Amino acid sequence: MGHQIAMLGALAGYETYLQDISQESLEQAEEKLKALMEKWVSKDKISEEEREQAFENLKFTTVLKEAAQEADLVIEAVVEKLEVKREVFSKLDQLTPSHAVLATNSSTIVSSLIADVTTRPEKVCNMHFFFPALVMDCVEVVKGEHTSDETVSLAMEVCERMNRTAVLLQKEISGFIANRILFAIQKEAMSLYEGGYANFEDIDKIARKALRHPIGPFELMDLSGIDVGYYVMQQQYAETGDPEDKPSKTLTEKMEAGELGRKTGKGFYSYETKVRS
Repeated sequence: MGHQIAMLGALAGYETYLQDISQESLEQAEEKLKALMEKWVSKDKISEEEREQAFENLKFTTVLKEAAQEADLVIEAVVEKLEVKREVFSKLDQLTPSHAVLATNSSTIVSSLIADVTTRPEKVCNMHFFFPALVMDCVEVVKGEHTSDETVSLAMEVCERMNRTAVLLQKEISGFIANRILFAIQKEAMSLYEGGYANFEDIDKIARKALRHPIGPFELMDLSGIDVGYYVMQQQYAETGDPEDKPSKTLTEKMEAGELGRKTGKGFYSYETKVRS
């Protein structure tokens, strides 16, 4: 997710740093982006000159200070765990200029749960890009009570320059808009599957054929990552205390087996042999 958001920034003309603690992950990200941009050039989505300029704008580093010390805007895209995000924002508050806006790309966690570890809560907000960010034309910008109008305006302006449609949520709610609708669908699909009403392939088929969804709920869980959904539900349960928000038995079993979806080659589907009808 992070490397695609960074590419959007570079394509928009911003000097952009992609930071990760793993050099290997950065190298893999660069390879993926080069392959994607080559496809864009071949399809005339961008020119060769635009591709070259974007990669001139994009820097890769494992050093957070290098990435943050002159930043005007930081978009965090670490694992969906509140304690990790709070730790990152605390560091960013110390490393970035005082004017910098600190945004979280969290898919569910509202920024008010993070802003208090900084000395600039008015400059903290949500900028929720959708996966894959280079394809999906939507960003949920969420304004908490702590967030200033100036911060929201900057976030919306950056989205426009990235050629992404920004939708402003005037107040916070866990999961925002799209994911609250999506989670309701996935939760019901999981309940039907665990209840033995149909197998997951057929539930996906019904969603595609009858509801005209591009992909089914189980296919989407595999695409997004089983671990992402698992951590999201853990966070929601921590916030609500509602047993209905706990990760399902099936998700827990997938996590324990390391079957995290496309990223591991197996989730609900096996991606070496999967055939879709």
